[in-house]
Amino acid sequence: MTSTQTGDPNILENVKAFQSLNVDEQLGLFWFIYKEMGRSVTPAAPGASTVSPEIAEGLFNQIKEKSHEEQLQFQRDLINKADNEYTRMYGSLSDTTKLLFWYLLAQGMENATIIPVPADYQLSSAGEAVLKKITTLDFEQQITLFRDYVSPMGAEPKAGAAI
Repeated sequence: MTSTQTGDPNILENVKAFQSLNVDEQLGLFWFIYKEMGRSVTPAAPGASTVSPEIAEGLFNQIKEKSHEEQLQFQRDLINKADNEYTRMYGSLSDTTKLLFWYLLAQGMENATIIPVPADYQLSSAGEAVLKKITTLDFEQQITLFRDYVSPMGAEPKAGAAI
């Protein structure tokens, strides 16, 4: 079941719509959100963070060193909640730091240090519908939506010294 931190039915509906897309469509939608709205929406989350950006940057720098195929698999693993060292690192981040991490991934995609979305990629009609719904939300609702969307991704950290 999908839950949101706010209990706002608009947010819940949009999170469900986002999650109803297949993994690659979700990744593509993230890219379109960044390209169309991200320069105003996504930086707001890092700016509001009480956690230093070095935490998100540390994980980002590890992912950046992987091959493009491994980078794509990592992003898919996050959405699919696969359990591995990197998804557990992500799972240990605060929700706001997770938003910052996705923003860093999008910036990396833009400068090709992270596997870019193919130049000819087009959102499916379902993806377009989700994007259109998101653009109707006010700024605070968009931030809440993205936080609620990225929050459950990844895997739970392990107890003790292991991540």
